[in-house]
Amino acid sequence: MTEFSEIPVIRLGDRSDADLAAEFRAAYGLTGFGYIEDHGIDPALRAAVFDASARFHALPLEQKLKIQVNTSHRGYIPINTSTDVNSTLADVKKPNQSASFMMMREDDRADPDVYLSGANQWPDLDGFRDTLNAYVTAMSDLGRRLMRVALLAAEVTDTSILGAFDTPTIWLRLLHYPPQPDTSPDDLFGSAPHNDFGCLTLLAQDEVGGLQVRTPAGHWVDAPWRPDALVVNVGDMLNRMSNGRLLSTPHRVINRSGRERYSVPFFFDPHVNTDIAPLPGTGEPQFEPLKFADFLRGELEAAYDAHKPAQSGNNSA
Repeated sequence: MTEFSEIPVIRLGDRSDADLAAEFRAAYGLTGFGYIEDHGIDPALRAAVFDASARFHALPLEQKLKIQVNTSHRGYIPINTSTDVNSTLADVKKPNQSASFMMMREDDRADPDVYLSGANQWPDLDGFRDTLNAYVTAMSDLGRRLMRVALLAAEVTDTSILGAFDTPTIWLRLLHYPPQPDTSPDDLFGSAPHNDFGCLTLLAQDEVGGLQVRTPAGHWVDAPWRPDALVVNVGDMLNRMSNGRLLSTPHRVINRSGRERYSVPFFFDPHVNTDIAPLPGTGEPQFEPLKFADFLRGELEAAYDAHKPAQSGNNSA
C-alpha cells in the first residue's frame, strides 16, 4: 500500500463507465476513499434529508425510544449503545458518541430466510418517510452506477454479481454527533476507528468536519466537507470481491469542533444471501468465500446492544 496525504476527487457527470474506471482504480486502489462530484443527486433533496435528520434528533428522547432499533436493525440507535469491539485498529472499550436513525429496505414482511428483512419503524414527523424514501431511490441508482464502475476498475470479467444489487441491502443512517470536550479521553470517539463491512458507502456530511481516514503509515488524514460532494469509500465486501484491488480503508470520527455534527451515510450492499468471493479476472483468490448474511450477523451481534444473543427476539431492545 502507498502512503497518501489527501483524498482524491472524481467528477462523474455524463462520462462513460469505461472512462471513469481508470480514475476509480487509481483512487480506490490507493486510498479506498474519494470525493465524488457531479453525481446527479439533487441538492434540494439532500438538504431535505439533513432537515429531516435535525427534526428527528430534536424530538424528545421518550418519543425516539418508542422506535428504538430492533433485531431487524431499523429505528433509533441511542448514544452509548454501539461499540466497535471488532476493531483491529484500536482497543475500543467505550461506546460511540453518536445517536442515529436507521432505515433499511422496506419489506412487506419479515422473511425467516432473509436476515434483517422487515418493515421500517417511522417517527411521527411530517414528510419524514417520503423524504427518506426519495433519497434512498436516488442513492440506489447512484450506487448501482458506482458498482459498475468499481467492477470495471477491478478488471472483473464476469459482472453477473451486479444482479445481487437488483434487490440490495441498503442502510440509510441519520447520524448526530454531539460535540466532545477537548478534555475527553483519547479513546473516546464519535465513531471509533473501523472499516465499513459492506461494498460502498456514500456519505453526505455537513460543514463541521471530524471524519478522518487512516493512511498505511498510521497517520490520520482529514476528509473535510466539500460543497455538493459525496465522500465515497469501499467496504470489506467489495475489497473481497475485487480480490484486494480496491481498498477498504480505516476511518474514524472525532467531533471536537464545539458544534453539533450531522452526517448521512448511505450503505449500498448486495442482497444478504449473496456469496462473497473474489470475482473472475482479479487473479488468484486471496480470500475465502463467505455468506454476506453470516458476516453481517457476527458484526451486528458484536457491536450493537439490540443484536446481542441474550436479547434475541426482543424487538424493543
